[in-house]
Amino acid sequence: MRIVLVDSSRTVLHIVSDLIKQGGHDVKPFTDGRQALQYFMADPEVRTLITSTTPHSLSGVELCSEARAFAGRRRPVYIILMSSSDEHKNVVSALDNGADDFMHKPPIPEELRARLRAADRMTSMQTELVRHATTDSLTGLLTRRAFFERAGDLCAKADTDKAAILFDIDHFKKVNDVYGHQAGDLILRAVADKAAAVDAIVGRLGGEEFSAVISGSVSDAAKVAEGLRTAIAEIRLLHSDQTITVTSSFGVSQWRAEDTIDQLLARADAALYQAKHSGRNRVVVADEDRVSVTEEDWHPSIRASSRDARETV
Repeated sequence: MRIVLVDSSRTVLHIVSDLIKQGGHDVKPFTDGRQALQYFMADPEVRTLITSTTPHSLSGVELCSEARAFAGRRRPVYIILMSSSDEHKNVVSALDNGADDFMHKPPIPEELRARLRAADRMTSMQTELVRHATTDSLTGLLTRRAFFERAGDLCAKADTDKAAILFDIDHFKKVNDVYGHQAGDLILRAVADKAAAVDAIVGRLGGEEFSAVISGSVSDAAKVAEGLRTAIAEIRLLHSDQTITVTSSFGVSQWRAEDTIDQLLARADAALYQAKHSGRNRVVVADEDRVSVTEEDWHPSIRASSRDARETV
């Protein structure tokens, strides 16, 4: 387990680091709280943060608070405040600001090792919970909720172009009807494997519908979509002595400065409808001058109707 250790005293850092290393852990020591926080934010492998109350540049309570805020719901981390003082106020403040535990400084070796075992258990369980919450169990892609969160984070960055790709499997209901749902699941996994190879945030929105958001222009996204369309058309799945092939249709849209992620995907959905209407197995780029949508256009009930309409084209 990788651990960030923060204390203003290099002597304390040396002593506690040795104790941590004896347990087989990887420790990164810092005297400066701000530098420790920057390292924690940059290294997702850090699962435990141990800080004293008074590191340089940032108090221990402030470090607990900022590390917890950065971790949010996605980043498992166990935070321990270490203090030579028994002052009740410091302990309460640290726990209220994101710390999980408290221990005296210098720590008793057996107590430190026990607390690190607890940290390992807790962060391992948190990692598994995050994985289940963000990963679609059938395809391994992002779940709908995780996709919207991460795509929204990318779109919030003002310094890069963004574009969306929305696609689904043509006549997927017929695949299930003719070959059975087990074959349908195999097709979904095969398509997801192709999509996962794309340099983008990719998620399964539900059923046979997928989406991706890339950092790049709409022409970049169209090229990605065309490559993915070709790769999916080349899938050959042997099931019950029969070879199953599928195609997919794609809609592509460009991010606008005033967009929400819903509006961006709504324009891609309109382009996807055009791809279905014009014969399927193709990529259509949204006409940004003609296609204008609101968040209401992307309401789940309206999207369900749109999906049904695409399947009847």
